[in-house]
Amino acid sequence: MRRRLHLSATLVVAGLLTGGSSSLAQEGLPGPLADVGFDQRLGEQVPLDLQFTNETGQAVTLARYFDQRPVVLALVYYECPMLCSMVLNGMISSLRALKFDAGSEFEVVVVSFDPSETPELARTAKQTYLERYDRPGTEGGWHFLTGNEQAIRALTRSVGFRYAYLPEEDQFAHAAGILALTPEGRVARYYYGVEYAPRDVRLGLIEAADNQIGSMVDQVLLYCFHYDPTTGKYSAVAMNIVRLAAVVTIAFLGFFLLRQWRRERRHLYTAKA
Repeated sequence: MRRRLHLSATLVVAGLLTGGSSSLAQEGLPGPLADVGFDQRLGEQVPLDLQFTNETGQAVTLARYFDQRPVVLALVYYECPMLCSMVLNGMISSLRALKFDAGSEFEVVVVSFDPSETPELARTAKQTYLERYDRPGTEGGWHFLTGNEQAIRALTRSVGFRYAYLPEEDQFAHAAGILALTPEGRVARYYYGVEYAPRDVRLGLIEAADNQIGSMVDQVLLYCFHYDPTTGKYSAVAMNIVRLAAVVTIAFLGFFLLRQWRRERRHLYTAKA
């Protein structure tokens, strides 16, 4: 039992370290962990004709969840002893902080990369995380899937997600993170680790949706912040912030001068009267 817990902790550390890395062998990770990580596939088309099974046992294709809204994709396995729960809890925490609702502004698709897992496990996971999301009426925006080895491999390859099965421990070594996909099924954003800044997720969903969701404030934020694919985060663009500050200053001065001019004109007309 102690060895199993030690291995689980090792896999968690490895999963956190391998997010965003495409050359893990150079990091000196042992054995199969060198085959674990996220490779950048920004703009890659996910094969939407892949068939999976949803939490009710119904055969579905990925195309069912792609059309009008961006998609948050999480690749996990439901019986993962530690890391996958951390990924899903981090996703829930971030999505709860958004004003956007699953099923309205975006969809959530969770896919198990363990071909031995069943719709029953997916159904239990959906119930658990819907309770934590705690937004009544959003059930239709959450989809927990299982599939066969061929479909899983095709999906994980398309988004650059690499993992390895450890038969002696009956566990998977895998990276940690979630993705944002466009309504057409193209990879738009990666978020690495187990904590995802709500601002970054919101901006990523807005860009994935081609600005069809979000507010004017979000457009300003997108002007001032730029997505960095190496970190999976949005960072400030200093020059754009300076430009925006200059525009705001000029607009404020213009408004102030216009207000003063109108006030002086009223005083002048009052004096003549």
